[in-house]
Amino acid sequence: MRILVTGGAGFIGSHFVRSVLAGAYADLSGSTVTVLDKLTYAGNPANLESVTSAPGFTLVVGDILDRRLVDELMASTDLVVHFAAESHVDRSITGAADFVVTNVVGTQTLLDSAHQAGSADIRFVHVSTDEVYGSISSGSWSESQPLEPNSPYSASKAGSDLIARSYARTHGLDVLITRCSNNYGPYQFPEKVIPLFVTNLIDGQKVPLYGDGLNVRDWLHVDDHCRGIGMVAARGRTGEIYNIGGGTELANRELTQLLLNACGADWDQVERVPDRKGHDKRYSVDISKITAELGYQPAVSFEAGLMETVQWYRDHRDWWEASKAQSLLTAN
Repeated sequence: MRILVTGGAGFIGSHFVRSVLAGAYADLSGSTVTVLDKLTYAGNPANLESVTSAPGFTLVVGDILDRRLVDELMASTDLVVHFAAESHVDRSITGAADFVVTNVVGTQTLLDSAHQAGSADIRFVHVSTDEVYGSISSGSWSESQPLEPNSPYSASKAGSDLIARSYARTHGLDVLITRCSNNYGPYQFPEKVIPLFVTNLIDGQKVPLYGDGLNVRDWLHVDDHCRGIGMVAARGRTGEIYNIGGGTELANRELTQLLLNACGADWDQVERVPDRKGHDKRYSVDISKITAELGYQPAVSFEAGLMETVQWYRDHRDWWEASKAQSLLTAN
């Protein structure tokens, strides 16, 4: 199978690429992988160093908005796994335009290219987020939950989901959508909460805790997420949406305590900061559909996954120091 992975140099996309090329997903074994990545601040070619020389791997530096390039790549593709997106909520609050252009228009460009190349021959997996559902006070969202996004980021992802759905319904394109909970693991860009807190604490710096710290998130190890995507890509039903969750709900205050413990720090290193605008209180996804249809269950316990993640950042200072320097440049 010939797989095109957009955003494949990013945190989640690169894990998927490394896993496919390592033969971790039997259904995708033997596939060739082409990564299309613009290599913006969160796309790092170092994330793919271990597979650079792997048979069947190609890295193409380019933009998903470049229709000519996308058409060229789509002509030799059987499966698209679309990770490429602007994804940081705080950045979307201060500048939403890039999120709308990349997430909505970029997704439409890829879908239209796949349609023109021959919709019957290309499967398209659109990787989305639980944030499109909004906030839920109790219970968990099923895939039929109406979309009620509350940030420019989640609104742009909801828009891309609807564009993807429209190409399935209107053109018969073989589209599937996944919606994941909060990811963590190695190679995550250190603007997100776990790598930001870990790297700050390693260096003895303070960490910022929003508001009362009671916002709740479900945590999903990147390996479980990518395994779920592999299942959907191979055996999911056309036109369907699949939630992928980790099964560990924590308030941000609880998560902070775990990170302090893991890094040998205390609450003196926590700085309370004003809450994020429009901050969703709680996310929780119901994974019964992907479990029943495809046999998915999270396999990485949060305790083990967090300890391994903290150790990875301890062992890879060169990687995250360079990434944090880049983050400061692009945030200003």
